Amino acid sequence: MKIIVLTLSMLFLISSCSSDKPEGKSEAEILYKEAQELMEAERFILATEKLNLIKTQHPYSFYATPAELLQADILFEQESYIESAAAYLLFRDFHPRHEKIPYVVFKIAESYYKQIPDTIDRDLEPALEALKYYNEIIQKYGESSYRPTAESRVKKALTMLRQKDLYIADFYFKTKEFGAARYWYLDILDNHNDQKTRNHAMLRTILATAELKEWQPCLDYVEKFYQSVDKEAQKEIKLVKETCQKQL
Repeated sequence: MKIIVLTLSMLFLISSCSSDKPEGKSEAEILYKEAQELMEAERFILATEKLNLIKTQHPYSFYATPAELLQADILFEQESYIESAAAYLLFRDFHPRHEKIPYVVFKIAESYYKQIPDTIDRDLEPALEALKYYNEIIQKYGESSYRPTAESRVKKALTMLRQKDLYIADFYFKTKEFGAARYWYLDILDNHNDQKTRNHAMLRTILATAELKEWQPCLDYVEKFYQSVDKEAQKEIKLVKETCQKQL
C-alpha cells in the first residue's frame, strides 16, 4: 500500500511539474516564456540562462530578437544600470526599425537617469546622457505614453545640472578664483533660463570682474545686465559701478 501511495505521489509531482512548463510551438518559444516567468519571479540568473540557450541553440529563431530585449530588461531589474544602458543601446543599433524602439529609447534614458548621484558635488555626466534620450522621446515619440515621465525627468535633471554649475561657479568665487568664477557664471548665462539663477550669475559676473580690476569690462557688464537683475542686485551693482568709474 505504501508503495502504491508513493508511486501515485511521484506521478502527481511529475505531472504538476510538466503542467507548469509553458507551452509553445518551438523550443525557442518555450525557453523565452520560461525566461519571462523567471524574470517576473525575480529569478534573474535562471532567466538569463534560458535566454543564453536561445542565443546559442536558436540564434535564427523568431525569439532571438525578443530575447535580446528581455536580457536588457533583466539587467535593468537587477539595477545593473550601466550594463542595461549598453544592452538597450546595442539592441537599438542592431534593430533600428523594431516596433519597440520608443520603449528602448525610454529605457536607455531611464538607465542613465538611475545612475545620477544624489548630490550635485559628484559626476553628473549620466544626467546629460539621460537628457539626450528623454529629449528624443519628447521630440520623436511625443505621442507615446513615455512622454509625461520624460518631461518630468528632464526638469529634475536640468535642475541638478543648473545647481551643479552654480555650485562650481560659487566655489571659485568664494576661493577668490575670480577669472574661473566669471567663466562659469557666463557659461550659466549661456545655458540656463531660470531667472533666479541668471540674476545671481549676472551680479557675480560684475563683482568678479571688479575683483579682477578690469574696470572697463566691469562697466560693460553693468550696462549689459543692470536692467535684467532684480532691485536688490541693482543696489549692489550701483556701488560697484561707482568704484569702477573712479578707477578709470
